[in-house]
Parts: sequence; C-alpha cells; structure tokens
Amino acid sequence: MSLLKVENLITQLHNGTRIVDDISFGILAGETFALLGESGCGKSMTALSLLRLLPDGVVHAGGTAQLDGAELFGLREREMCGVRGGTAAMIFQEPALSLNPVLTVGQQIAEALALHQGLRGAAAQQRCAELLAQVGIPDAARRVAEYPFQFSGGMKQRVMIAMALAGQPKLLIADEPTTALDVTIQAQVLQLLRDTQDATGMSLLLITHDLGVVAEMAHRVGVMYAGQIVEQASREQLFAKPLHPYTQQLFAALPDAARRNQPLAAIPGSVPPPGSITRGCRFAPRCGKAWALCSEQTPEWTVLEEGRGVRCHLYEEGGRGKGEGKNREADVAESVSGSTPSPFPLPPSLLQVENLQVHFPIRKGILQRVIGQVKAVDGVSLEIPQGRTLALVGESGCGKTTLGKALLQLIPPTAGSVRLAGRELTGLAARELRTRRAAMQMVFQDPYASLNPKMRVAEILEEGMAALNIGSGSAARQTLIDTLLDQVGLARGAKWRYPHEFSGGQRQRIAIARALAVSPQLLICDEPTSALDVSVQAQILNLLKSLQQELNLSYLFITHNLAVVEYLAHEVCVMYLGRIVEHGKAEEVLRAPRHPYTQALLSAVPRIDGKGRGRIRLDGDLPSPANPPPGCHFAPRCALATARCREASPEERNVAATHSVRCHHA
Repeated sequence: MSLLKVENLITQLHNGTRIVDDISFGILAGETFALLGESGCGKSMTALSLLRLLPDGVVHAGGTAQLDGAELFGLREREMCGVRGGTAAMIFQEPALSLNPVLTVGQQIAEALALHQGLRGAAAQQRCAELLAQVGIPDAARRVAEYPFQFSGGMKQRVMIAMALAGQPKLLIADEPTTALDVTIQAQVLQLLRDTQDATGMSLLLITHDLGVVAEMAHRVGVMYAGQIVEQASREQLFAKPLHPYTQQLFAALPDAARRNQPLAAIPGSVPPPGSITRGCRFAPRCGKAWALCSEQTPEWTVLEEGRGVRCHLYEEGGRGKGEGKNREADVAESVSGSTPSPFPLPPSLLQVENLQVHFPIRKGILQRVIGQVKAVDGVSLEIPQGRTLALVGESGCGKTTLGKALLQLIPPTAGSVRLAGRELTGLAARELRTRRAAMQMVFQDPYASLNPKMRVAEILEEGMAALNIGSGSAARQTLIDTLLDQVGLARGAKWRYPHEFSGGQRQRIAIARALAVSPQLLICDEPTSALDVSVQAQILNLLKSLQQELNLSYLFITHNLAVVEYLAHEVCVMYLGRIVEHGKAEEVLRAPRHPYTQALLSAVPRIDGKGRGRIRLDGDLPSPANPPPGCHFAPRCALATARCREASPEERNVAATHSVRCHHA
C-alpha cells in the first residue's frame, strides 16, 4: 500500500513558469524512493511542495498528493502543522544553516517533542538524550545542553536527523543528507537512516545527485530533469540498464580508474532555466541522440515492461532505433592518450616538504597565557614532481586544508621546510615571498565564497596580474583574460558579468582561471569538486587534466572523494590527525591499502557496481588535535590496536619501493 501518492504535481512561479511540471510517483510503506538529478532540476522544490513550505513567489498550481490517506493540498494550515514533523519530517541539505545558533540542540528537539508528542519538562529532556544517543552522539545526556557550533558537521547532520525523528514520522524526506560529508561520516549517516527504517518501518524520500548513495539506499528511483521525471525504475533496473539518454550520460560522467586515460563523458551545457524550453524535449540541446522530432514535439510518458517508465521519443511507438545519431558519449570517450606513461624516471621534484609543522597556541585567561597547542599539521613530509598530481585524502579536521595553506605560506609554519623549485619559502620576508607568489596558487573549495560578488570576472582575473606586474598594461591583460577564458571553456563575453550570474561549475572555472592568470607551476586544489553534480564534476576534472597536459602543471589535490582520486591522481597521501599515515602510487594505495585507516576509508565509499569492500566501522570521531592520543593517533579507533600502539608512535616504513605506511602492523 502506498504511503505517499503524488499525481500530476505542478509548482510554478506567479507568472506561470513551471518549476515542477506534472510529475507523478508513489512511495510504499518502508520503501526508499530516490529523486536523482542535477542541481536546478526541481528535486528540492518537489519536497517543499509536498510539505507546503514553498518560498514567496512560488505556488502550487495543480495535482494531488495523498499522505497516509490525507490529501495534503486540501488540509487547512492548522492541520498541516500537525503533518509537518509528525506524519512527515524533513532533513534539510545544510544543517549548519538549518539549526538555530542561539538555542541548544536539546531545546530545538524539545520543540518538536512538545508539538507532536506532548512531552515537556524532564520527560522531554530524557527523550532528547535518547534521540541523540539513537543517532550516535556520544555522551548524549551532557551534549543535549550544547549549542550547534560545538558539534562537527557530521554531528550537526545527526542532530537534524534526531529532530526529524522526534515526531515519529511515517515519511522522512532527506534532501542531500550527505553532500560534502566525509566518506566515513556519510557511511554513518546512511547506516543510521537504514537502521531507523528497519526499526520503525518509516518510508524515505531521498533527494540526491550521488549515484553511489542511490545504489546503496534506494528501492526505486525517479530521475528528474528540468522539472520533469524523465525515467522511473527499480534500483536494479536502472543500474543494470539506464534507458533515458540523460541517465546514461550521468553514469558515463562518473570518474573511476578504468577511465583514467580518457576524458570523462561530461554532459555539455547546463540545466535550462524554468520556462526556457516550451516545445520539444528539454534535454534535446544536451543530448547526443537527439534528432529533429526531439526539438519539435514534447515526448510523452511511456510505460515499459516491469513497471518502469521513460519520457523519451526513442521508446515511443515506432521510435525505437531512431535518432541514434552521433553518440556524444562515445565521441567524448575518444582518446587523449592510449596508455598511462611509465612513472619512471620521475620528473624532478617541484615541491619538497620536510617535517612541516603547524601548531596553533591555545590561550586562556585575562593575560591570554598559552596553555597548550593545536597540532594541526604534525611533521608532514612529501614531494610533488613537475607535471604530476598528488592527492591528499582524509576526514574533515585532519589538517588537509591547513597543510595546503601552509605550503603557500598563507599560514606561517611552526617548523619544517618548504622548497619550491629548490628555493626555500619558510621564513621569507613578505617582499621576497610576494615575488614567488606567481609560481603557486590555490583553488578554494567554495566558489561562491572565494569570488568577490562586487567585481566583474574581468576585474577578478586582472587583480592578480596587476598585483604581480604581469602584462604590459590593461589592454594586454584583457587579451590574456580572453585566452584564459578560452582555456577554461567560458565565453569571452562572460568577463563582463558578475559571479552571481554563473552556475556553480562555471564559478569554479572562473576560480581556476584566476589561479592560472599568473602562470603558476603548482596548483593546490582544495575540494574543487565537493558538492558539485557528477556532470559538472566531470567538466572540472576534464579541464584540470587537459590543463596539466598543456601547461605541465603540478597539483596538490585535497579531497575526500576517492573516485576522483582514482581518476586523477598519480600518487596518494592519506592524512590522519596532522600526520601522513600512508603514501604511495594511486593504484598501490587504493587497491592494496596497508593502513587500517585507509582500509576503513575505502570500505565506506558507496559503489554503483555493488563490489565495495566489507564495511569497516570506525568507533567515535576524529580526536581533537589539541589533545591527541599518545602513541599511534589512530589507536583509539583501530580494531587492531595493541598496547604497543597506544604507547609508541609508529615509524614510517616501506612496504614496497614506492609505498610507505606508518603502522606497527603493516
């Protein structure tokens, strides 16, 4: 029996432009239904429509939605308040923005308990602690009185889940619940959702763009594009044989080791704005299988065998076999190179780092006396050869970004050596360091925050050139800017626009162009594809790979996305609590990991082929770098830990010519 049944749902702007356009689907009791698609497809707006939480200027214009026998759009607002958080609850995408910073997490959970369960006072406090313990928050009775800023990102997401579960909902809507989380935290959150489903029989509407999460969680999948569901099938059907060209190209855009020597099949262009395509298939401008009919006639919903459906002319009566045309996917997959060149002999090292330390003082009292140190980076050594990529992976809080900034001297190192092209950078005066800035640049994680919203693209790109005296004048710099925009795949006319006029992927291209504007030899890329759709991610990865081949760039690629590491990196360093615990060639570390932490990271990655390693669960969270455990820092979370591990820090040892590990058991 369907718990939720949505028929012909239409959500539009006041001017009639449809954002959600005539979609239908159902969710059975205890079932997980995934809405899959790129940003801007209307997934989140669908969820907000069902809970009647639409923003100003957006209205429900048609269709029905029955939840547990009640017609949602026929309820009065007072009745709807009982549904929200009671029968249906929602986990929003960004927990840091969704939690009230001036209320304790206990007060925020108690609000839902009072409204939907009638619990107050001591009973509510006890239930709050039980809910926090249920979602895996340690020492829940104490932490119920803490504020959101005292929790890590993964814990904030768990608090959001606890709030949603407080009303004992029959339907939980999870909007990108694991976006930008570490693979270990993501695995914990997904396991928590599965355990809750098993215990309560709750249904789940999962909104995501991550195919790995869909493969691990969903029973059925709806693929959404430009406000419409274009394909609907069971998980097994979809992953065995995707039918719609859009779904096929999403799968082709996924990075992995098998596609290492060729560009990814990135989907050209972007999702069209609502209302911009009124006739024909909305995917036709980006489709490699489109033919004349696709631009002239809107495809109807076609029901196929075994209950799956698709919105595409290829599957209509008489449409099979037509429009095969030029397959852009195969076209893109044509080679950049045949086979991976042998890594020996290695090119000379561009960057050499020895025993780098970054410690931040902990101060207390009126006199601000130093009472301790936060050892964010604790004795890191690494090398990056010219024209190669070193990936730095690890959980949030392990010191990856701090290390990247210390290499560029944006944060002064406490000790150690950083040499770029043989020249020492640590301890340089600001004037000397300024002259060497051009050789090293950084691409930051969030292109929304790292680009000045008040400056046009041309001004953003010219700023660095002017500061380092590159180009003979403004006219010469404009010519260089045009060349840069060509390199990163943006139109030259885009330089007179502001950052808010671009999509997330386009903003990241602008950030890469800004870094390239001063002709660097080394790029430090800090999570440049985090939270991007797979199609946009493929565009950025193709761009980075082609630029490396053209300009012989070296990359330090900071990420927690191990599929990207498989595709892009030559070597991998695994970082834990300020230290490198494993280092080697990408195929050595990813296929035969020797450190228990690396093995746990790899086991937590959701895979679409179902061939993942047996899950290795890590106890607790990353320890505080202000008070690291004695001996091996990983010992408190390691299943192999012995007394020796807790007493003596392991030395680095070689397990192969190019593979080293810091572990007593390796």
